[in-house]
Amino acid sequence: MKKYTVAIIGVGNRGGDVYGRLLMQFPEQFKIVSLCDAKEDRLSLFGDEFGVDPALRFLSEEAFFAEKRADLCVIATQDRDHVRHALAAFRLGYDIMTEKPLSDIATECEELLAAQKKYGGKALVCHVLRYAPAFVKMNELLKSGAIGRLVSIDATERVAYWHQAHSYVRGNWRNRESSTPMILAKCCHDLDLLQYYAGARCKSISSVGDLTFFKKENAPEGAAARCVDCPHKDTCTYSATSFYLDKWAEEGKPTDCWPYTVLAPVPVREEALVEAVKSGPYGRCVYFCDNNVVDHQITQMTFENGVKATLTMMGFTSVMGRRITFYGTAGEMTLDEKEHAIFVERFGEEPQRIDTKIIEDNGYGHGGGDLCLVEGLYDMLEGKATAETSLERSVESHLMGIYAEESRLAGGKLFYVHGEN
Repeated sequence: MKKYTVAIIGVGNRGGDVYGRLLMQFPEQFKIVSLCDAKEDRLSLFGDEFGVDPALRFLSEEAFFAEKRADLCVIATQDRDHVRHALAAFRLGYDIMTEKPLSDIATECEELLAAQKKYGGKALVCHVLRYAPAFVKMNELLKSGAIGRLVSIDATERVAYWHQAHSYVRGNWRNRESSTPMILAKCCHDLDLLQYYAGARCKSISSVGDLTFFKKENAPEGAAARCVDCPHKDTCTYSATSFYLDKWAEEGKPTDCWPYTVLAPVPVREEALVEAVKSGPYGRCVYFCDNNVVDHQITQMTFENGVKATLTMMGFTSVMGRRITFYGTAGEMTLDEKEHAIFVERFGEEPQRIDTKIIEDNGYGHGGGDLCLVEGLYDMLEGKATAETSLERSVESHLMGIYAEESRLAGGKLFYVHGEN
């Protein structure tokens, strides 16, 4: 069994907490030998944990990419960095595993495909839900004809009000100029799944959506720019003092738990967390941030085989979790993440409930998808299988997101994904 050496750029929540620690669970298959991150505390934490030589820990991406460090490069940086880092890795001869979204620019997606063809590297894009057991089970049911021929899909991405505020109002994905539009930043999983389930390329797409609520005109009277100074801090649904400080104390003051690790260096200490809420971006009033991504969006798609789909991204939900309903000629099925269940209703038969907790429970995130993705990664590197989320397959859903945002900005105009517009 070959052991592949690994270099990781970006050792934040995904690169360090998730992929890095997962790769360490497979010592016969992977060995992490180099790290790069702009934050010295993260570099030190994971460098020590993963046993990486200090000489192969880099604060500078230029130094990291000065030469090839390993067999595989894991790219877990911010959205706008993915293309630059993937191109650099391909040029050096790496195989890559990269976070998504890749880009919100079609020509950059084409550039990545051209680079892969030129340099010959294998690539896996981290659409982890394609590997998650419950979502895989749903695809198996569809292919088995459980509801006859698939006609239409109705999907809802329930973001949850608090997650909308944390990531898309105060957080790294709040501004489409520094990140990517919401349809890609949050819904690239959903677009990928819809294309996966439909089983065909997307023919046409249209979308509408707005930033309705998280703006200054909706601030309560007397609201301050920062939650610590606000007279509403004890009653506001989106209070940073309640969500970060009070909740942290209630949870036993964890030192290495999301979302607190986003605000303060690991191990998280009270004084650092308090200071982050006082002066950092996550302590700002949600009505006075520099956010410009939507808080709700509805997208309609027609696929080349005639299957239709709608996707609703909704920031105003009480719970998180996708709910996807499939309509077929012989019945309907619903996958509900919150309920941990698949509901199958064939026409004229008793409804069935499939408990997905049984197949999801492997102790890892995205319903077990994170672990299954890493297992699939090794098979790809060994040449035993084409990555379920190869670069070529992933670009299709990115084009869907790109044209959906074009449509939204054009007031819902219909765009053809592979034709003339």
